[in-house]
This record gives sequence, C-alpha cells and structure tokens, in this order.
Amino acid sequence: MKLGILLCGDPPLSVMEQHGDFSALFSSLFTPYGFEIQTWRVVDMVFPDDITDADAWLVTGSKHGAYEDHPFIAPLETFIRDCFAAQRRMTGICFGHQIIAQAMGGRVEKYDGGWGIGRTSYALDGLGDVHLNAWHQDQVTTLPPSAEVVGTSHNCANAALLYDDTIYTVQPHPELSHATIQSYLNADWPNGVYPDGVFAAAHQSLTLPNDEAALTAQIAAFLTSGRSAVIRDT
Repeated sequence: MKLGILLCGDPPLSVMEQHGDFSALFSSLFTPYGFEIQTWRVVDMVFPDDITDADAWLVTGSKHGAYEDHPFIAPLETFIRDCFAAQRRMTGICFGHQIIAQAMGGRVEKYDGGWGIGRTSYALDGLGDVHLNAWHQDQVTTLPPSAEVVGTSHNCANAALLYDDTIYTVQPHPELSHATIQSYLNADWPNGVYPDGVFAAAHQSLTLPNDEAALTAQIAAFLTSGRSAVIRDT
C-alpha cells in the first residue's frame, strides 16, 4: 500500500541534522507496517498530480499556521476536500490535523490557554488513556460539520477527529520521540517565544514513557481498514 506524505514544513535545522525531516520520521514509523512511502513537498508547491497517486495520504506538521496566507494552503485544502469526496483515506498530524479541519469547514486559532509542549495525557477512542508528545499553541476551536471528536486532553478539547470512514487526525505527534522533543527543546531555548516554565516542565516530562507506538499502529490500521480501527459503532 502506498502512503503519500504531504510535507508541510521542516523541523529546525539542528533537529533535522540529528533525526531527519518529517518525511524520514514518518517513514520510520510506517514502513514497518508495509507501506511504500513517497513524499511531496507541498510547502514548496510540489503537489501530487492526482489524489490517486497514493492509496492513502498523511499531512505533516508545520511551523506555519493553517490560517496564515501561504501559497500552499489553498491548494492543500482543495486536495483534502477532494480526498474526502472520493473516500481516499487520509490522516493529519498537528498542523495536518488543523488544516484538514479548516479545509472541511472548521476553525483554527491560537489557544488562549497557551502552549502544549512535551509529554501530554490524552483520552483517545480505541486506545484509552495514553501519553504522547505535543508541540503546539494552535488548536481546532470550531468543529467541521462532518467531524466527530474521538480524542481529548486537559487543554485540547478537539485532540482527535474522525471524518466518517475517510479521515482520522490527531493533535499530538507520534513521530516525535522523547529524543526528538529534547532536540526541539535544545533548538528553541531560549528564544523568548515560550512562557517561563513551559520548557522546564517539558524537560521533566521526558523522563516518563510514551505511547507513540500504540497511536502509530492505530493510524496504520485506520489507513488500511478505516473507522473500525478507531471506534466501533454500536
């Protein structure tokens, strides 16, 4: 099965030098599940010719906001809506989660409760209580009409969304291990963007284990078998 990665940005240079770009990080997650990976740098306006160029799609994270005026935003939203209309399965991570919601009629904005960085507790349908790494202030604040909430956290009400049998998106980062988050912390500290105490708490959180393998397995199952991998209808 071919998984197309829609690359919406890059990690900081120092992080890429140690861990690779988002394409490499996601390839290491999903290749063991039998996916053939191909990447398109949509952030640089390199798009697939057609939604059928891959069997399923993954929209990555990005330093950009979904609501910002970048050339790749509008064509990416069109691509997302075309995939949904054709029932071509897709997943989105962090920015991917947000841009999909925006494309489908939701709203994304900066959360007035501040940043979520480091190991965070989530309640996800199909997995229960899990811990995953986060790095965001933007959130989906208004749901698209077709979205169903299937995951929450204490500071992110819409942390995972399911769109029928076609799209499953999550706010946390299964591709960011503790080691990668540590590299992010090292790259961004200190720069004045983040409130005092946020990085210290994130550093401390990385001493405890995470459940990125469980989320990766769930996403892989969704891309191959659909809604039943996330939630069982009664």
